[in-house]
Amino acid sequence: MTFNIKVPQDRVAVIIGHNGRTIKMLAERSGTRIEVDSESGDITLHDETSKDPYMAFVMRDVIRAIGRGFPPEKAVKLFQDETYYEEFDIRHFSGKSSKRVMQVRSRMIGSGGKTRKLIEELTDCNISIKGNTVGIIGDIEGMKVASKAINMILSGSEHSSVYSFMEHKRKDLKVARWGF
Repeated sequence: MTFNIKVPQDRVAVIIGHNGRTIKMLAERSGTRIEVDSESGDITLHDETSKDPYMAFVMRDVIRAIGRGFPPEKAVKLFQDETYYEEFDIRHFSGKSSKRVMQVRSRMIGSGGKTRKLIEELTDCNISIKGNTVGIIGDIEGMKVASKAINMILSGSEHSSVYSFMEHKRKDLKVARWGF
């Protein structure tokens, strides 16, 4: 199986890493062969050497996450069982107006990064906001709450309503994860 992924030009160097360390580590860990066209940002994953075909799917999400602004150290969490990646396109909520996209992206970040940080703290998920996208890495329980909170903010809900929703769900998260 082969996957083709397009990443922004400014993220190609991050995927390759210093002296190619990151890309070598990713290839070894996933068992996939990775081709990078640093001119265009096209990345091709080949899983013919992989012992586990599922790793190509995981690797696709790892590359997408790095391309959307996550550092490789956070993106490799996707190799863990029960850790997932989800991406939101801000333009689905704001339309194509660049001014409106910037306003909605700013709402998602919050004053001094408060909104993004609060969602991360209350859900134990990692969030990256780059360009027209919002990416999340986390476990299934945290992703449910973080996805709902992000949807609420991108749809125009008041920040206080979103914070209240997350505080209410915090107890449910503890029960789902730890049983208390």
